Amino acid sequence: MLNLRRAGRDRSRQAPWIVSIYRTDVGKKYAMAISGVVLLLFVLGHMIGNLHVFEGAHGGTFRIDEYGEGLRELGEPLFPRTLVLWAFLRIPLTIAFLIHAHAAFALTRSNRAARETKYQSPRDYLAARYASRTMRWSGVIVLLFLAWHLADLTIGVEAVNPEFVRGAVYDNLVSSLSRWPVWILYVAAQVALAFHIWHGAWSLFQSLGINNPHFNRFRRTFAHIFATVVVAGFLSVPVGVALDIVS
Repeated sequence: MLNLRRAGRDRSRQAPWIVSIYRTDVGKKYAMAISGVVLLLFVLGHMIGNLHVFEGAHGGTFRIDEYGEGLRELGEPLFPRTLVLWAFLRIPLTIAFLIHAHAAFALTRSNRAARETKYQSPRDYLAARYASRTMRWSGVIVLLFLAWHLADLTIGVEAVNPEFVRGAVYDNLVSSLSRWPVWILYVAAQVALAFHIWHGAWSLFQSLGINNPHFNRFRRTFAHIFATVVVAGFLSVPVGVALDIVS
């Protein structure tokens, strides 16, 4: 009787099924892949939005400023200002980012614990893909840059961007990238992002169980094209500032 009561309590204390799945390495791989798709779509959309900077001004207002204001006004007048932006973009993206980062950290720890010995020869190490070996470091660099980027162009921390003016997206962007240390930081971060996107776009199919010799060529091509297009789009902005195309 006592054992039956304990068994009943154990079943009542069981975690929800989605949590139980996530606790496994396979579940973390799926979570990392799905959250990675969400983040890749955001990165692509953000890059396209940045290209408004090249449209200049219309009627005395910069197009990219109108784009930023349009994001804040999504859903008006049916919904309050910025509600849709937070409910359907910022909060889901934050959740996806936290899941992605936690799953990556947990899988790294799990892989290290499962590996009884380190690589014994330089040949084994050199055989690994460069992007794969540096995946965690590119992720850390992107994470640190994201914190800077938010402080620089979204929150407007004075110590990071003293000339920040809320709502003036174009002027904030140009004033920030006109400082050479920031310009170099931005370009270096995009290089790290290129490696991270390339490896992520290639490996997410495998994490989702889509791994077929006939499909792998497409995976590799997709990863190359996606990473190149996104990073080229992002880099066009600092290059435009440096060449005085955006000024």
